[in-house]
Amino acid sequence: MTRFEDLPYRPCVGQCVVNRDGLVLIGRRADGPEHIDETHVWQMPQGGLDADEDTYDCALRELYEETNIRSVKRIGAIDDWLTYDIPRAILGQAWKGRYRGQTQKWFALRFTGDDSEIDIEHPAGGKHEPEFIAWRWEPMRNLPNLVVPFKRPVYERVVQEFSKLAKK
Repeated sequence: MTRFEDLPYRPCVGQCVVNRDGLVLIGRRADGPEHIDETHVWQMPQGGLDADEDTYDCALRELYEETNIRSVKRIGAIDDWLTYDIPRAILGQAWKGRYRGQTQKWFALRFTGDDSEIDIEHPAGGKHEPEFIAWRWEPMRNLPNLVVPFKRPVYERVVQEFSKLAKK
């Protein structure tokens, strides 16, 4: 068995979708071994980067596959890749044990559509399995306290980098 420290990080993108009121879209995850309570089940949309896929193209694809949203405008990006490790206790349950965590490229997107565009029950026009069971708009400053604790440093950095973009 490969040692935890020798496992690679799963390359991903994250989307901080900000509406006209300066609130951020979060979704309640349907499941996952990392969810230990009812408070820390929320997260911003994110997803895996395919081989040779452009990170911004991936961000748009993943956002559509998780929320049905297409009406966005890029308003920012974090130059660095942000990384987190998953708890060792769930290693074999997450990503079939192939990754020790994720390395993520984050984008800030202004939502230019109407809330009726958001469809987490039939994302990607019904061509993708739902990943969220609920969604809401949330003040950006609250995000680090709603995500699973091991992702908190990444969310703190996202808030630090994008909070000026959330202002109306």
